[in-house]
Amino acid sequence: MDYRAKIYSLSARIQHAIAPGLPYSQTVFEHRLAEFARKATRWLDLGCGHRMLPEWRGDAEREITRGVGFLVGLDSDVQALRRHRSITQLCAGDITKLPFRDSSFDLITANMVIEHLADPATQFAEVARVLAPGGVFVFHTPNARSYVITLARLLPDGVKRLLARVTEGREAVDVYPTHYRANDASSIETIAADGGFASTEIEFVASTPALSLFPPLVIPELLWIRQLQRRPALAKYRHTLICALRRGA
Repeated sequence: MDYRAKIYSLSARIQHAIAPGLPYSQTVFEHRLAEFARKATRWLDLGCGHRMLPEWRGDAEREITRGVGFLVGLDSDVQALRRHRSITQLCAGDITKLPFRDSSFDLITANMVIEHLADPATQFAEVARVLAPGGVFVFHTPNARSYVITLARLLPDGVKRLLARVTEGREAVDVYPTHYRANDASSIETIAADGGFASTEIEFVASTPALSLFPPLVIPELLWIRQLQRRPALAKYRHTLICALRRGA
């Protein structure tokens, strides 16, 4: 067992003691994704990169995508597209001007992509355009009001890349600029309504600690996360948002 595994094991024991049952937000999103995918016939995954779910969830990703009749992945990073592990229909493109006809898909998804959008008003309108009437846009993104993003926005990009590599094992090429222009509930609701969506559902999701590699710091973080879980008034400060925007029929 390497040192990272030992530290994560220790942090996991601390987490179980302080916040038992605390989910990982990617796991929550995976379950929501599976629910929507079961009803989808034409699915577009935006900013798909080389995978749809975390690295270690390859089998689950392939299971979720297996039954969909038509599934397309779109990303501007051609090198990432070439490495995609589950989607075979891949397209290099820009969310600002999607290369698809109106009403082409009944499900559009994005996992940790919205925070990178520079012009979400235009990009949400494009998503609505290629959604069929009654179709749904489901995405998972950081909550700009969470303590993690509040601190992250104070850090220079070089430090963010270093932390992503240390805490998540991500290479520099997998770390992209962030803007957080559609990453709080009020902004999402306004942009979605202006972009042509008829309804918006937003779920505030607490997640596992960001400081798991630093056990002395994970204790106060977990104490705060426990409050986020238990106090409804603090839900708006949870780590991530899972949103379902539906185009009107």
